[in-house]
Amino acid sequence: MGSGEQEAMVSFEEFSRLDIRVGRVVRAEPVPGSKKLIRAIVDVGGVERQVLVGVARWYRPEDLVGKLVVVLVNLKPKVMAGLVSQGMILATCGENEKPVFLTVEEPVRVGSRVC
Repeated sequence: MGSGEQEAMVSFEEFSRLDIRVGRVVRAEPVPGSKKLIRAIVDVGGVERQVLVGVARWYRPEDLVGKLVVVLVNLKPKVMAGLVSQGMILATCGENEKPVFLTVEEPVRVGSRVC
């Protein structure tokens, strides 16, 4: 661990405040006027959330539909391009900075909490 990394650590209690769930993208469409954003409607267990995802450079909206993704549900809403994003789909950066969505290895119930 580098010298500055200790400050970035969070306690278990802080981590447990995060509501991270498995979701399924049920609809997706481009955001008008944005070259970066896709508007995804994600089922996070009987509740649908609008999540704006900055991946339009690498993915078409139809590529997202049906994907099981990992979603931070209790992120404060944020307005982007005039729309409210109600969560964050978690991803990592792959080759050439392409986002690679975090997903689950085996089928699980939509809405399952990450524990």
